[in-house]
Amino acid sequence: MTDVHSLDRVVIRFAGDSGDGMQLTGDRFTSDTATLGNDFATLPNFPAEIRAPQGTIAGVSSFQLHFSHDEVKTPGDKPDVLVAMNPASLKANLGDLKRGGVLIADSNEFNRRNLAKVGYTSDPLTDGSLDDYQLHAIDLTGMTVGAVSSFGLGRKEASRAKNMFALGLLTWLYTRPVEHTLSFLDSKFAHRPEIRDSNKAAFLAGHAFGETTETFAVRFEVAAAEVPPGEYRQITGNKALALGLMAGAERCGLPLFLGAYPITPASDVLHELSRAKEHGVTTFQAEDEIAAAGAALGASYAGHLGVTTTSGPGMALKSETISLAVMLEQPLVVCDIQRAGPATGMPTKTEQADLFQSLYGRHGEAPLPVLAAQSPADCFAIAVEGVRIAVRYRTPVIILTDGYLANGAEPWLVPDLASIEPIEVNFATEPNGPDGTFLPYARDEKLARPWAIPGTPGLEHRIGGIERADGTGAISYAPDNHDRMVRLRQAKVDGIVADIPDLEVVDPSGEADVLVLGWGSTWGPIDAARRLATKAGRKIATAHLRHLNPLPANTGDVLRAYKRVIVPEMNLGQLATVLRAKYLVDVHSFSRVRGLPISPAELSDYLISVADEFAAASALAGKEA
Repeated sequence: MTDVHSLDRVVIRFAGDSGDGMQLTGDRFTSDTATLGNDFATLPNFPAEIRAPQGTIAGVSSFQLHFSHDEVKTPGDKPDVLVAMNPASLKANLGDLKRGGVLIADSNEFNRRNLAKVGYTSDPLTDGSLDDYQLHAIDLTGMTVGAVSSFGLGRKEASRAKNMFALGLLTWLYTRPVEHTLSFLDSKFAHRPEIRDSNKAAFLAGHAFGETTETFAVRFEVAAAEVPPGEYRQITGNKALALGLMAGAERCGLPLFLGAYPITPASDVLHELSRAKEHGVTTFQAEDEIAAAGAALGASYAGHLGVTTTSGPGMALKSETISLAVMLEQPLVVCDIQRAGPATGMPTKTEQADLFQSLYGRHGEAPLPVLAAQSPADCFAIAVEGVRIAVRYRTPVIILTDGYLANGAEPWLVPDLASIEPIEVNFATEPNGPDGTFLPYARDEKLARPWAIPGTPGLEHRIGGIERADGTGAISYAPDNHDRMVRLRQAKVDGIVADIPDLEVVDPSGEADVLVLGWGSTWGPIDAARRLATKAGRKIATAHLRHLNPLPANTGDVLRAYKRVIVPEMNLGQLATVLRAKYLVDVHSFSRVRGLPISPAELSDYLISVADEFAAASALAGKEA
């Protein structure tokens, strides 16, 4: 019987051709991991093409999972285990595998033709170049074809189940249950019995191979994580965003209207909400991005919660409608799931480069609040927060996530909906001016104007994109009125700071010279890098922004309290530029635009070097004194 060793954490990467089912394989392994109570984070990584060139590096698809009995905030840096289904996936991913890590490769695919496609002049499985790894060259394809031979499938069709063979093997190796995957296959392929049964046979064959072979000296287990009690579910950022929008609408008591045009990586929000008609959700797949935004704004004007979702290219097209929403001072929630640009860029890769566009990408003085989610599960909370601000302040709100958060998954503690504070809408129901008149641009203490549903008796008023007169809302070209209205709209957004919590700093020692300030999906890598630097004996403080406009009231004080402020971003320093301009603080950028999350190990090495620089300078100053 194979010995079972306990591990604290494991990072596994499944990699293969884009037709090899790596995303399904990774998702299934993740689901079993969630069932066992491990904490986890995932990173799907796949080509933009529907069917990328087979057997090429450009066509490699991968899925990385980091799971542990301790807290997990990132999908991990270097995998401990790499499953490579062909030479291309090996070449594309080997550089990330830890020295001494486990490498499982489908030996059937390492033929002369496939090796030549990616520039191998010899077979790496046999030439000794992989001696630094625990190599297991296994004929996954051949054994899969043998396992499903009784189902009458051709070799090509039969070999497609090899991802299930690999999943079965890894399920055995990491002591996962088989029942959940078998049940999943029963459900997914219920109407195609031959596919259902062949996949189940391949999965069980892979599990049995692990059980009977002498290839693996040990198998492993990772204990469940200690987490607060409650109901948990595996959730992606896009799923959490959709549920958060629904929860926000419910807390408002408003029907939710989504106007959207399909675009990667935002389309899943449309897919999720389109399945929620029974919950008062209306989805409209428009003919283009402009129509989607216009429909959402029109729905908001009619008394619905208007939402539109997109990615960077679509944000550019929606900018005129968003400006109109600023002029109308109408609630509108705009969700930008960022991807690598410019232009079409890399549609399936992640980036944080839409911050400038969100803050400034409109004509004229058109201020609006900008929020950013920090993790897949936080997409739920940030959606509710965005709805709250949009409705309370009568303003469009931009919510930023990115491809990493959208497609990545983690455990989510399902909240009690009743615990989420209700959001008061307070529609205008009667005239508010002298002699029974209605003043559509009169303001409350938050500088928000009335929200009057069309058709309400006595509340007839004029709207449009031309500048409005203060109070009456009539068209006005008066210079002083325009100046006043511009400043009022800016003051309203600035005033939201009263409802924003102060920026919190994590500085365990209280003696750090270096502050690492992040926003959005850099939250996990920054925290992981701080832990690595702390373990190495360095003192590092961290803070994270979820509100980017307006910034928390104490942001300037926090920045000035440290000798060095470092802002890691998946762009060329956009937030760093904003902070330098606003607070006149010498903020330093740590920028990466590789289409991947920032590496905690790389960031940690940089932080250690900066901390050592200050320590050396302090020691020198002490000697001179």
